Amino acid sequence: MKTYNDIYLDIRKRFRAAGIAASELEARLIIGHAVGKTKEELLASGRLFMTEAAKLKEIEAGAERRLKGEPVAYIVGSWEFYGLPVIVNNNVLIPRVDTELLAKEAIRLLKERISGRGAASAKTEKTAKTARVLDLCTGSGCVGLAIAANVPDCRVTLADVSPEALAVCRMNMLACKLSRRTTAIEADILSPPPSLLGSFDIIVCNPPYIKSADLEILDASVRDYEPLQALDGGEDGLKYFKAAALLWTPLLNKKGNLLFECGEGQASDVGEIMSGNGLRKISVHKDTLGIERVLVGTIK
Repeated sequence: MKTYNDIYLDIRKRFRAAGIAASELEARLIIGHAVGKTKEELLASGRLFMTEAAKLKEIEAGAERRLKGEPVAYIVGSWEFYGLPVIVNNNVLIPRVDTELLAKEAIRLLKERISGRGAASAKTEKTAKTARVLDLCTGSGCVGLAIAANVPDCRVTLADVSPEALAVCRMNMLACKLSRRTTAIEADILSPPPSLLGSFDIIVCNPPYIKSADLEILDASVRDYEPLQALDGGEDGLKYFKAAALLWTPLLNKKGNLLFECGEGQASDVGEIMSGNGLRKISVHKDTLGIERVLVGTIK
């Protein structure tokens, strides 16, 4: 019979031997998920014996899945994004830290916009303070939900072409207790917006942006497990940026903002696409690695 600590040390050793960089964290996540304990609770239980054979079997199954290359987020079924626990499965991309910059910039702009409206309404008592946001290619809904969680005076529409992704998105709306201020709709970024969708103050979009030819050289944990539909940006990687800027920019209100996440080396091309579709004051924001990751434009 093994203690929790024995099980953890064994899995950590196997993960290290397999070259898994975050071996300590991932071992604890897999064990904790199987037994229903937080990382802190696991540490406190380290000297206790694991007596449930079914739980031990589940832990081993999770470890084997990880050793075969499956991302730990899919094994445990959730990942943190901007402080929110986000449900994930292989119908949606795993939220990345880089993408938090997209949410951060949208939140900043919304707070500035709503604050400005509040000042105006103090004089006119007619200006609405609530802002409307559209999250295109929403996937799990992580960006739009982070925005809704941090800006109470906004309403967010989460749009994706994949019914399977929207099912995950709706689960996250409920899990994050944001269903009253968010709506999920099926919509194709490559087609004109659905009628009666209305206008928006901010549109955020993290579209597929990897060149089709580059999909085969992706890390196996991405290529073999994450949805290629959410990764493949077409021949030049710019297919969805062009469609969003052309077809969806007209939904922006006066002085509305379009925000894109892009891949390394794409910022210049994406900026040209934005300026060619009526967006001005385009700014580029770098992620934690210094990569130009997010572009913000204002409608003319």
